[in-house]
Amino acid sequence: MRNLKIILAFLISFSFSSLAIAGDWSKIRIGTEGAYEPWNFTDASGNLVGAELDLARDLCDRMNAECTFVQQDWDGIIPALVNGKYDVIMAGMSVTDERKKTISFSKAYMTEPARFFTLNNSPLSTFSSAKNLNLDDDGSATSGTISALNNAMKGMNVGVTVATIHEDFANKYLDSNVKVYPTQDEMNLDLAAGRIDAMLCDVGTAEAFMETSGGSNVVTFGPNVFGGLLGEGVGAGIRQGDADLKAMFDKAIADAAADGTISKISMQWFGKDLAP
Repeated sequence: MRNLKIILAFLISFSFSSLAIAGDWSKIRIGTEGAYEPWNFTDASGNLVGAELDLARDLCDRMNAECTFVQQDWDGIIPALVNGKYDVIMAGMSVTDERKKTISFSKAYMTEPARFFTLNNSPLSTFSSAKNLNLDDDGSATSGTISALNNAMKGMNVGVTVATIHEDFANKYLDSNVKVYPTQDEMNLDLAAGRIDAMLCDVGTAEAFMETSGGSNVVTFGPNVFGGLLGEGVGAGIRQGDADLKAMFDKAIADAAADGTISKISMQWFGKDLAP
C-alpha cells in the first residue's frame, strides 16, 4: 500500500512538473525598452507605442493570449527575462549567435541593416563606398570597405548604444574613438550637438530622428551593414526552457507574415517593408 501511495505521489508530482514545463501561456508578459523609435518608444502621453507594440498585440490575438507590457532598460533586458520578470522580449533585438548562448529566439519578424550617420556639414557626409557591407563575406571587398571607413573616421568619435550589435561591430572592426551610450536618444542628441562625429545604428531608428527638428541636419553615409555578428534580423527573445512558447510565437509570426500583417505594420511605422 505504501508503494502504491509513493507511486501515486510521484505521478501527481510529475503531472504538475509537466504542466510547469509546458507553461500556461494564456497570459504573457512582454518586456520592451520603450526608447527605440519606431520599434518601441514612449509617446507624449507616456504610452508605449511603436511597430513592435502593434505587432505584439496582433501576435497575442492570434495566440489567444492576454498580453501586458513591462518596460525595462536595455542593458538589463536579457537578465530580467532569464530571472522571470517577463516571458518574452520584443525590443528591436537582433537574433545573434552570442545571445543564443543565453536565450532562445523566435523566427525573425523584421530585418533592417545598420548604417552610419553624421551631420550634413561633416566631411563624412561626402564619403562614398560600396552600397553593402555583408559581414558574412570575408573577402577583399569587405576588408576594403572596412579599411576605407576607418581611414575616413580616423581620430573621430563614433557613437553606439550599449550592449548592442553596433557596439559589437565597433569593438571588432573600428579603429575610431568609440563612445557608448545608454540610450539611442542620448546618442542622437550628442550627434546633433556635434559632440560626436558619427553614430552607428539601425536605419529606421536614425530616420525617425531625422524627421524631427532636432535631427534635420543628420545625414547617412557609408554602406548598409548586415550579416555576421549583426545577426539574422529582429526576433522575440524567449527563455531557453520555454520551447512551447517559442513554437507559439513562431507560428503566429509565420501567419502574420503570410497574410501581410507584418508588412502593413512595417510600412506604417518605417515607411518601408521590413518583413523578412
